[in-house]
Amino acid sequence: MTRNIYIRPIALALSPQSEEGEAVRLGGSMVWASRFALIVREGTRIISRERVGSADMARALGALPAELGAAAEAQWANLRKVHAPLQCGARTVRLDQPQVMGILNMTPDSFSDGGRFLDNAQIAQDHAAAMLEAGAAIIDVGGESTRPGAAAVSESDELKRVVPMVERLAAIGVAISLDTRRPAVMEAGLAAGAHIINDVSALRYDPRSLEFAAASGAPVVLMHAPGNADDLHADGDYADIALDVFDWLAAQRDVALAAGIAPHNIVLDPGVGFGKTIAQNLALMNALELFHALGQPLLVGASRKRMIGALSNEAPPHERLGGSLTLALRAMDAGAHILRVHDVRETVQAARVWRGLRDAALTDFSQLAEG
Repeated sequence: MTRNIYIRPIALALSPQSEEGEAVRLGGSMVWASRFALIVREGTRIISRERVGSADMARALGALPAELGAAAEAQWANLRKVHAPLQCGARTVRLDQPQVMGILNMTPDSFSDGGRFLDNAQIAQDHAAAMLEAGAAIIDVGGESTRPGAAAVSESDELKRVVPMVERLAAIGVAISLDTRRPAVMEAGLAAGAHIINDVSALRYDPRSLEFAAASGAPVVLMHAPGNADDLHADGDYADIALDVFDWLAAQRDVALAAGIAPHNIVLDPGVGFGKTIAQNLALMNALELFHALGQPLLVGASRKRMIGALSNEAPPHERLGGSLTLALRAMDAGAHILRVHDVRETVQAARVWRGLRDAALTDFSQLAEG
């Protein structure tokens, strides 16, 4: 039976000096880790788990059997990898600090704000401009609801919803992400001025998507969802949610690379809320640091998700700001590079205060002075 290895950060530090230099920077972010769990799994069963400090990692990796050593070395390098910025036309989105992606749903039935923008393009554009002014680095435009039980949308309807708005936003210089599973919408959207393909099916929905994405040269977001075809939420059967999602994303990353998508153009999303129970979503959020070992920038979309309502007396989507900010801060603490959110102004404010704390920690040398 195949054995797999995982290097999961389990002790985070505010700065490298707080650990006297024995901490590594996760994914080029503003987050540092000093201790790690070295986990070996055979099939679905964990057979060993060792706690390793960063200073002892070379020894621990050197002691591994040959069939695990190369994968472990690659993960250790990936954890410390600094990611290049995303180039979105004239805009450059740096990934050395958390960036906010604002959601613009051009749908009648999105779980949060469906129908609000579909019938009035100017209101939708004004909302996008407000998100940009509030500090969003990217606007994510979508014309299809992917909530559980959402009605199917025809390709022609999705094109009518998305392309005119992309043209409007491109005209005012917005960095645009296109939330779609269909290659025809990808092609029309990029031609209209979009820059990023954000595919909740990880380019699996249509066999033409991989080839088109590779040929386009555009950055792509690959999201975990257990289902295929029209029900992305189906078949959510996990032995260990974090490790299973890790393996799934690793496989889809490798498929994308084999198809010719450049490594620097792949962003990974663990798919919070897609085919996962509340407990599994919470466990996934608590394990976000693990996904840096995949070597790609991380996008987290937990804004207004169902688990927030479940943990707060069934609060409806528009009353989930507090929970959304809590999950956004958790993602920042894990070193996530992009936060996909509805409440841009509040999330940007939280991110700026969070960064202020991180900057202060990095310039605080009192720990060294005490010696």
